[in-house]
Amino acid sequence: MQPLTVYVVDDDASVRDSLALMLGLAGYSTALFADAEAFLAALRPEWAGCVLADLRLPGKSGLELQAALRERGSGLPVVIITAHGDVPAARAAFRADAIDFIEKPFDQAQLVKAIEDAFSAESRRLRRAAENEKLATLTPREREVLEHAARGLHAKEIAAALGISPRTVEVHKTRIMEKLGVRNVGELVRFALTRE
Repeated sequence: MQPLTVYVVDDDASVRDSLALMLGLAGYSTALFADAEAFLAALRPEWAGCVLADLRLPGKSGLELQAALRERGSGLPVVIITAHGDVPAARAAFRADAIDFIEKPFDQAQLVKAIEDAFSAESRRLRRAAENEKLATLTPREREVLEHAARGLHAKEIAAALGISPRTVEVHKTRIMEKLGVRNVGELVRFALTRE
């Protein structure tokens, strides 16, 4: 899995540098950008982590950056930071699914908590994407067997429902478990249930 990085987007070089130092000392990997356009120009689909963006930036604002990420299909979580916080801006950020809206000067513990919340959301997103990739490798018949297994049906019941032999069902289950990277039927059922 791609290492998680905090992408700091702030036009104030001293803020970028102090955040890089603070976050680096806390064990975070950072990448620094002076404006939204530079970040968007560098953005790669494989990037993982979160964006820590200033609300007021030259060019696109932090909120416009957040919207541009969604338009591009990026699921990177966003934390908005600002020295000019107001209720409408905070509401707009949260409506666009910001993880947090933090006013400068911020408390390090508050910032770290926001980043940890963002990384948790990002880890869930990445895990879900990996699971979707695994599911895409299943044949249509394997998907049918998986759906029936998730409902708690045994091989004989699945076989009867699909008009195939119980032995064929077991072969499909074995292939499904290999493709999904699960070790037993319990994990297979748990995997299927989390997809619903």
